[in-house]
Amino acid sequence: MKTEKAVESKERGTAVKGDWVQVHRTLLPPSERSDRVPEDTAQVPLEMWVNGFLNQEKGAIGDEVEIQTAIDRIEHGILVRVEPGYSHSFGRTVPELLRIGRQLRTLLREAD
Repeated sequence: MKTEKAVESKERGTAVKGDWVQVHRTLLPPSERSDRVPEDTAQVPLEMWVNGFLNQEKGAIGDEVEIQTAIDRIEHGILVRVEPGYSHSFGRTVPELLRIGRQLRTLLREAD
């Protein structure tokens, strides 16, 4: 159970040791990108965002921190989120794909 103090700290953008957080780090600036990548890709830095458990006593958004990932890797970067969520999607609905399952079952029944 979270304490009131812990909940308040997350609302202010701070984390304590063991909190699930997200860090960001630039791995390669544009000047160090390979000449083998497409031109538009070479113009932007190679960046990393990774989630893990805060390894130090506390950290605030914008601080350089160390984390331990779910698979026990140690990473560091700028703290950007406390208790990050997931926002990925599978994109827009493709109407044709909605009917495939039913059509296939109908075809298989008819084939028997």
